[in-house]
Amino acid sequence: MEQFQIFKQMTQFNKTAFDNSYNTIEMFREQNEKMTSSLLDQATWMPEEGKKVINEWMKGYKKGCEDFKKIVDQNYKNVEKCFTGFSK
Repeated sequence: MEQFQIFKQMTQFNKTAFDNSYNTIEMFREQNEKMTSSLLDQATWMPEEGKKVINEWMKGYKKGCEDFKKIVDQNYKNVEKCFTGFSK
């Protein structure tokens, strides 16, 4: 039984570490998005098609990050289900 408790604690630690890392990456992504938007607003020389492409790229990157987070969270939930029967 103690082995399962140790493994469960390790899994919780890994999830916390992942969440903290993801939140940091998300903060950098948001700052990058704000900075890029500001730059695009000031770039009068850039055609609108180019600005649109960059904005779509930022939206796609954000969606990819959100989808990745959802998948990882779901997998952590699946691992936690494995431990429900072994709780003390």
